[in-house]
Amino acid sequence: MYSKTSRRDFVRRAAAAAAGIFVVPSVIPSTALGMGGRLAPSDRVVMGAIGTGSQGMSNMNDFLRLNNMVQFVAVCDVDSKRLLAAKTRVDTVNKNSDCRTYGDFREFLAQEKLDAVSLALPDHWHGIIYTEAVNHKLNVYGEKPICRTIKDGQTIVAAVKKNNIIWQTGCWQRSQAHFRKGAELVINGRIGKIKSIEVGLPDGGRGIGTPPVMEVPPELNWEMWLGPAPKVPYRGVVHWNWRWILDYSGGQMTDWAGHHIDIANWGAGLEYTGPVEVSGSGVYPPEGIYNAPVEYDFLCKYENGIEMRVANSSRLEKGMGTTWYGDLGWIHTDRGNILTASDPKILEEVIGENEIHLYKSENHWQNFVDSVRTGNQPIAPIEPAYRSISVGLLGEIAMMTGETIRWDPVKEEIIGNPRASRLLSRPYRKPWELPTV
Repeated sequence: MYSKTSRRDFVRRAAAAAAGIFVVPSVIPSTALGMGGRLAPSDRVVMGAIGTGSQGMSNMNDFLRLNNMVQFVAVCDVDSKRLLAAKTRVDTVNKNSDCRTYGDFREFLAQEKLDAVSLALPDHWHGIIYTEAVNHKLNVYGEKPICRTIKDGQTIVAAVKKNNIIWQTGCWQRSQAHFRKGAELVINGRIGKIKSIEVGLPDGGRGIGTPPVMEVPPELNWEMWLGPAPKVPYRGVVHWNWRWILDYSGGQMTDWAGHHIDIANWGAGLEYTGPVEVSGSGVYPPEGIYNAPVEYDFLCKYENGIEMRVANSSRLEKGMGTTWYGDLGWIHTDRGNILTASDPKILEEVIGENEIHLYKSENHWQNFVDSVRTGNQPIAPIEPAYRSISVGLLGEIAMMTGETIRWDPVKEEIIGNPRASRLLSRPYRKPWELPTV
């Protein structure tokens, strides 16, 4: 459900909008014309954005570069400065001043009739806003990680399936040729049977102590930024640095799990399953408000015998990225067009016509737009994205409890450990609630 906060005010504002306070869209989306979300090739995809910070603006710019295939008409953010910057960018491209602005996602979703929405928000908001956007039957480009908790992720996945919308996750590494090539060689047996995988993610920061309480900047709606997270005074930690506080994120581990674990799963054929056992440990800052792990190392065992080790990069021989180890050799891939193997000849192998050819995309944002137009599945759909971050979240639970977690990847539940099972979700601050599907 939505927050019940100021519900009377929200209804009043919605009624005012219906009376004509909001500008009627200058472009009518295909979904409003009963076309079921499928567009004619000549039609532009009408979009809006919720979350216009660094990643939100980056994604919006990537969509705006698609040669007039997309038109943004509305933006939403709790920071009025960022909101104005996003509106200015859209208006400049559209050569008018019509881009509508919202400080409350509920008003955005109630008023806007769109083909798709781009979402880029702090992790603790994903469960609510991602699910509500899907429940409004919008096609979604949603930033990773999909969720802050496994319960949030399960809800989002269920909503996508029920509403039958197009979902593209911001796992853009899938649209990079060298990542696809590495995964394709692995899944076609070029290094033999996979025995183990190593996933290197960034080392964490060391914390900042406890800054003093500060005045909330006039442009920031701090109460709305916190949303379902615990009520705390403003200490200047907002936007980018929320990643290092467990109420909002799991630090570098969960921030990057949706990238390199996703690639590991892609090559090993683990996209639609999960581990059966997870154990590990982490190093947490001894003081201060930054409390996400600065070091982490956990081991996942799968039913087919594969073991996946996930750790901060300085703990691993090959550092950042994904390394698959088979009984005939290894392949390592990382950003910066890095693709290496135990024998360079492995990388020269050609995948035959009758072998497995992984989904090919050369532009992640174009791929989403194409999928909205055709109704075809994009390269980074919801469940593989959820399965990759769930590995990170199970690792977090193992680290926090100090126990070996036994997991049922079919029922998606922890086996025989009520204490650990409580960590599959986090309480939402009232009156916010996880939406129903």
